[in-house]
Amino acid sequence: MNIPVKLVDCGREGCSSMKNQAINRIGKPVRIVATLVAVVLILAASNFVQAELRNPEEYFFQQSFGDMTEELATAGEEGKKFLMIMFELSNCPWCERMKNEVLNRSEIQDFYNDSFRPLMMNVESDNLIVDLDGTEYTERDYAVEVVQVRASPEFVFVDLDGNIAFRYSGVPKDANEFMLLGKYVSEGHYRTTEFVNFKQAN
Repeated sequence: MNIPVKLVDCGREGCSSMKNQAINRIGKPVRIVATLVAVVLILAASNFVQAELRNPEEYFFQQSFGDMTEELATAGEEGKKFLMIMFELSNCPWCERMKNEVLNRSEIQDFYNDSFRPLMMNVESDNLIVDLDGTEYTERDYAVEVVQVRASPEFVFVDLDGNIAFRYSGVPKDANEFMLLGKYVSEGHYRTTEFVNFKQAN
């Protein structure tokens, strides 16, 4: 039995119209979903940016006791393996850049406070600090004579025995590089490889 089949010659314009209608039916909900996802991502990013910026004086640096023996003892009690001391000059633009662009980020603050006891010393300050042998210095003399700081800022990592494990002079490229610096020291990579090689591998 032959069943007649009716063929419809829609023509070029008609077929195009039918195809566009099909695409529109499929594309419309896809565009709506994509728009909603974009809005959610934008709002989430906005909230993240607002939440991640915090005052480094309050959330990054710890209050100094002015006594290196006590600082190291406290670090050990807190489960930390290092002090991290940032030496700075007054009115140092690079130091302010670090505070305003890197040290104010919550992920940096949380990581460094979990891994180190972060302190800040001013290379021009007359505030007193007692070294491990009981000698009293101004922060200025301690920085120049004992630690031999030669740059501002300079980040010095001190192990629990009071030895300088690693120092980084100057400003890292960005927050990611400063995070890598923390991992480089806290995970012990400074013992086996140069920081530049560690960065390239990570």
